[in-house]
Amino acid sequence: MSILQSKYDAVRSLTRSLTVKLSAEDQMVQSCPEARPLKWHQAHTTSFFETFVLRPYLAEYKPFRRQFQSLFNSPCNVLDQETPERKLCASFSRPYLDEVIEFRGHVDHAIGKLLALPISEEASQRILLGLNHEQQHQELALTDIKHAFFSNPLCPPYEEQPVFSRLCRQLPKLQWHPFEGGQVEIGHRLNSDHQLDFCFDNETPRHTVLLAPFEIANREVTCREYLEFMSDDGYTRPELWLSEGWAHLRQAGWNAPLYWDRDPGDGTGWRIFTLRGWHGLAVLIDTPVCHVSFFEADAFARWRGCRLPTESEWEFVASREPRTGNLLDAALLHPDMATAENVGQLFGDCWEWTASPYTGYPGYKALPGVLGDYNGKFMPSQMILRGGSCITPADHVRATYRKFFPPATRWQFTGIRLAV
Repeated sequence: MSILQSKYDAVRSLTRSLTVKLSAEDQMVQSCPEARPLKWHQAHTTSFFETFVLRPYLAEYKPFRRQFQSLFNSPCNVLDQETPERKLCASFSRPYLDEVIEFRGHVDHAIGKLLALPISEEASQRILLGLNHEQQHQELALTDIKHAFFSNPLCPPYEEQPVFSRLCRQLPKLQWHPFEGGQVEIGHRLNSDHQLDFCFDNETPRHTVLLAPFEIANREVTCREYLEFMSDDGYTRPELWLSEGWAHLRQAGWNAPLYWDRDPGDGTGWRIFTLRGWHGLAVLIDTPVCHVSFFEADAFARWRGCRLPTESEWEFVASREPRTGNLLDAALLHPDMATAENVGQLFGDCWEWTASPYTGYPGYKALPGVLGDYNGKFMPSQMILRGGSCITPADHVRATYRKFFPPATRWQFTGIRLAV
């Protein structure tokens, strides 16, 4: 079996394991415009391989069902929150979940036949792109089902058993680590000697940036620290907020991070909904705050007399650290407490908002054709996040990875790291 086949099998199997415990009814829910039903995630990622790999590279391939190409092969809508198709997705009861699973098996069998043949470098790279695309959707699927279960009056957990006993340890004090800056290189450099080396087009080209001296916090901001901001009227002081953020706050009625709810029985007065159900904030008080927007992260930083790091600063620091942390393979499904005094939590726990808008690097060129829609077309009006979260597949993150969302986004596992 080839290395690429093994990678393909592992990624596709993980998708199955994340969804197998959920009913067909669970997998049809779309609880907010940003989300998609889990059934759609599975079909959409499969449609990528059918459209961009099997049709052009396996002459004998016969599509599973002709209508699926238009129904599920919609890369332009993956992050486009304004399309009518996105908002109506949950109204499609057909195809049945069983047929989607059959579609996945049909495509998996055909990919196996293709990988048994000599294939071009272009075909290999498209398969790697499809696998990384599916890993993105594995994270989105968990994010979406969390919102769906939170929106359900029954508030069912995705996982029944809490695992927060790991949180019983001493939280490192927030400390600052100085860096001299100077001319540094950022962006991905492909390793031609590694068959599975991959990056998205927006991580290139590698280029030089000039960093002023800066300091960065050793860990992410905790729920306890964010509660202090809330207690100091952080949500009612317009001087702390960007004007667009203040408008969002007033329109949406924000007074706490998403998934926080009043709980008079908890010592803090709050509880938090997690993928493992409700937990009193007192249990999670020293874990990283998550599900905050860029606007909230920026307001908190101003309140603390700090700022958010730029993506160049973040990558410069993270490129020196191992790619380990509380990621999906740890199976906690929630941000964990920091453990070390040095700069930690760079990978996993929460995606960290940066102060950098999403633009192309100098000399950036999107992939040709429709494949370029996955990153290039989303550059206006979005902010960069770095580092991955507790539901990001472990082999999907790297120091150069650029996540991007609109600044009001809260349904993702998004958190805060401070800089000065």
